[in-house]
Amino acid sequence: MAGITIARPASSEYVPYFARYVDLVPERDILDLLRRQVDETAALVGKLSDRDADHRYADGKWSLKEVMGHLVDAERIFLYRAVCFARGEPHDLPGWDENEYVARAKFGARRLADLVAELRTARADTVSFFSGLDAEELMRKGSANKREYTVRAIAYVAAGHERHHGNIIRERYLPGLTRQ
Repeated sequence: MAGITIARPASSEYVPYFARYVDLVPERDILDLLRRQVDETAALVGKLSDRDADHRYADGKWSLKEVMGHLVDAERIFLYRAVCFARGEPHDLPGWDENEYVARAKFGARRLADLVAELRTARADTVSFFSGLDAEELMRKGSANKREYTVRAIAYVAAGHERHHGNIIRERYLPGLTRQ
């Protein structure tokens, strides 16, 4: 559906917890933001070494590699939910524990460049999917973890989630590195 505009969702289209992400999304074309945002994130971490990407800003916090891996996992989960909801899935989808996923994923054994490439691929899939939806599909609702969302809200949650973690990288990770 070339030229479709995905309007900002009403607060009733997602759970209050996700307002922290949706509120970070500027007033602009969400598809354009989704396309460009991954380049911003890649540039933010792209000059870091793998050693730098093992940095944790505090004990018990994820390393930068783990943050990037989490972004990939979240992107895929958000897209899966959007696909299910757009197609009219009648069943509640499961929730997920991001801390357990990161603990089991072994992101620290991976190269940062590979994680960035994987995020680019996952985001390209997200953009491709949302670009093909019409107004009716964008307004379809579904349930995940016993909470209801519209498809279009998921696009905003995905963009805001990446922006949230980009802010954390800038504010907490990068200042602790000697080589930037």
